[in-house]
Amino acid sequence: MMETNNGHALKGKRVAVLMTDGVEQVEYTKPRGFLERHGAIVTLMSPKAKGEQVQGKNHDTNGDTFTVEMHVRDAKPGDFDALMLPGGVENPKKLRESAEAIDFIRQFGLEGKPIAAICHGPLALIDAGLAQGSHLTSWPECKDELTAAGAEWSDDEVVVDDKLITSRKPADIPAFNEALFKALRIDAQVADMGPSS
Repeated sequence: MMETNNGHALKGKRVAVLMTDGVEQVEYTKPRGFLERHGAIVTLMSPKAKGEQVQGKNHDTNGDTFTVEMHVRDAKPGDFDALMLPGGVENPKKLRESAEAIDFIRQFGLEGKPIAAICHGPLALIDAGLAQGSHLTSWPECKDELTAAGAEWSDDEVVVDDKLITSRKPADIPAFNEALFKALRIDAQVADMGPSS
């Protein structure tokens, strides 16, 4: 059993959440709440300016708005331990139109740090050059685009392929959270102990 009851298990870990208007609200709020309960520091970044609002969605209807904490152009992958890409239909579509957002995702991948994407979120991995040759899952409607980009796709609640963590939908959030928690804990243990023989 993982130590998911430990409020300090992720103390000092910094997680970037990259999103914009049209984000599926629960795919942001639930993982963020989970990470913060375990001591992680979470930063909402966007192609929108710091202080602007991101419009959340509950499926097709508008939900809450969330305040941008950092413009993605001001973010450095080296300052974060993991990146999370929530879904929603419009959100990844708009991220894919932002060269700065895609560059940040690409750089994160090049640094070999965990990237967790859910629902339509994995589509942004295509533009960042991270889908090809990777085993992923997503909202089923995204399957064809991901496989056309060279990804292996499977219909599982969570797929972990090295540092890429993907899930299909809001119902998969518990498994998604556990996989991200585990990835951050493994990194923490490697940092604490150094390489094991």
